[in-house]
Amino acid sequence: MATQEHVRREFGNVEENELRLDKEKSEQVINALNQDLADTYTLYHQVKKHHWNVEGAEFRDLHLFLGDAAGHAEEAADELAERAQALGGTPIAGGKAQEEHASVEPEGQDVYDIRTSLENDLEMYGDIIESLRDHIDLAENLGDHATAQILREIIVQTEEDAHHIEHYLEDDTLVLD
Repeated sequence: MATQEHVRREFGNVEENELRLDKEKSEQVINALNQDLADTYTLYHQVKKHHWNVEGAEFRDLHLFLGDAAGHAEEAADELAERAQALGGTPIAGGKAQEEHASVEPEGQDVYDIRTSLENDLEMYGDIIESLRDHIDLAENLGDHATAQILREIIVQTEEDAHHIEHYLEDDTLVLD
């Protein structure tokens, strides 16, 4: 283990970047990306919780879907963090920082029935989708077309996962009361 500690970039400080996006514009985009990163990790942890705890007749399908959805969130988080770093910022890291930066609230630690869990997930997905749309517009308006494109790719998968949850919540089922 290293005996010296040298901070290479202080969190919250934005450095000039090789992408030639103005520092003030980069700061705005990085702040949005860090919120998206925090939201995405909050979603990841909640969906993963449901993946671990799902029970019932639809266990297998839901378990697999929720595992895939958590994987999609993890991939999105990686893209968001790498973009924030490329713009000269520092991606948020760690549970406390993510909690402080997230605009979404996770459900409690208790285990709920799967319908309630999926309804909670769908609510969070909706909030994140709205935020991503706003951040796509922000990036476009600041001339950061690459970040806008990255966010567009993320929103496509996010909306697809939300749409799948909508289908799981429909009242048509083979399972009888």
